[in-house]
Amino acid sequence: MKITGIAVGTAALLLAGLVGQARAEFVVNLQGAAAFTGYNDVRIPGKGGTDISFSDDLAADTTFSGRVEIGYLLGTRNYLGVMASPLRVDSHGSVAHNVDFAGTRFPAGTSLDGTFRFDSYRLTWRYKFSPWQNFDLWLGLTAKIRDAAISLEGGGLRAEKTNTGVVPLINFEAEWRVAPPWSLRLAGDALGVSQGRAEDVLFAVVRDIGASTKLFAGYRILEGGADNDEVYTFSLFHYLVGGVETRF
Repeated sequence: MKITGIAVGTAALLLAGLVGQARAEFVVNLQGAAAFTGYNDVRIPGKGGTDISFSDDLAADTTFSGRVEIGYLLGTRNYLGVMASPLRVDSHGSVAHNVDFAGTRFPAGTSLDGTFRFDSYRLTWRYKFSPWQNFDLWLGLTAKIRDAAISLEGGGLRAEKTNTGVVPLINFEAEWRVAPPWSLRLAGDALGVSQGRAEDVLFAVVRDIGASTKLFAGYRILEGGADNDEVYTFSLFHYLVGGVETRF
């Protein structure tokens, strides 16, 4: 939380100091993606619950996930933006043993519906380095608000574990204009600590459309989780992504 406060405070001070000194451009990034579950392993509570996989024990649906990011490009080197990205994955099936989940016991053989919801809201500041021609490197900080819920229901029973918290992440973006108007982009947020980890990384092929608009398509990996007495949850999602980014 202390690191997050520093990140948000730094971004706010930069915005206040720079907005009056440099011409600011709006940047809007819109994305749509098909999301596929790699793994989604859950035990609630982390101490005393039953291990259940929402991807192996149950069958996970393919789902659609959108993403919206709006930011300011302040001068040529500072960026400050906000992002919202919801994710909900439903799973269905049954297991051959009792499942103790969030204080509720689901008997063996019960037809189960599981829901994994992970909505992410982020405030990001990053700074542009330009060490080479045709290559841009940005590094910064992200404060992520995680609004998550994991639920299981079946046989007239329902249990849910919710969690809302703030997580500090390292932000990065690299773009190589390999053959203009084509370029390659690697971008994301990531951090790992003893309590858990989070990685959200995009690799995309980008094409300039005019001077202010880019189209892109690629692959995103979203992975992470936590392991403590209250909850054990680690998940991996694969995204096929398409989007547009414009400045004005």
